[in-house]
Amino acid sequence: MSKTLLITGASSGIGAATAKAAAHAGWNVALLARSTDKLTALAAEIGERALALPCDVTKREELAEAVNKTVEKFGELTAVFANAGTGVNTPGTENGDPEEWHDMIHINILAVLYTAHATLPELRKTKGQFIVTGSKAGREHFKGSIYSATKWFVHGFAGNLAEEMREWGGRCTVISPGMVNTDFFDEPKPTKLQPGDIADAVVFALEQPKTSSVREIHLMPND
Repeated sequence: MSKTLLITGASSGIGAATAKAAAHAGWNVALLARSTDKLTALAAEIGERALALPCDVTKREELAEAVNKTVEKFGELTAVFANAGTGVNTPGTENGDPEEWHDMIHINILAVLYTAHATLPELRKTKGQFIVTGSKAGREHFKGSIYSATKWFVHGFAGNLAEEMREWGGRCTVISPGMVNTDFFDEPKPTKLQPGDIADAVVFALEQPKTSSVREIHLMPND
């Protein structure tokens, strides 16, 4: 039976690059994001290994349906890449926008928890792996950054989840990049990390032997 990876935030950037890299490495890929058009185009580009599942990962019922469709299509769920995330336009705490915080926390924190909650029963069956996108901002302090605080949560949760999954042979990895050239930024960052660099790190973690649990991969641009 082929291995299957479910990816949230799959329609562009790191998620899309990881879908292509994983499919090239022999994985089936279930693609979750809100953008139906982008998901459909990406699935068509990848071919029969891909399943497009338009989904709002902040809604538990939609996540549950996507997980069920993934297992129905491919037979099992071997790994998950919780990659969906966002930032804010207004930095700082005193001058920040609480409405932006609300939306960001739902995507960066609650959607990660919802994804874990929805997929762990299937991952337990395969002794599978949960991978989540953290950040350099989740390892260092940035003045007034609420985004950074959400990524600190992700790093802490990933470590705790790794210990929980270890009890039944599962694994959890946090991917921790510095600046990546994605649509997260208003201007291109051609000298920084590229989405494909992060995708390669995800595939590396996925393909480690069962005796090895890679808890964190931290990548930084050379420039």
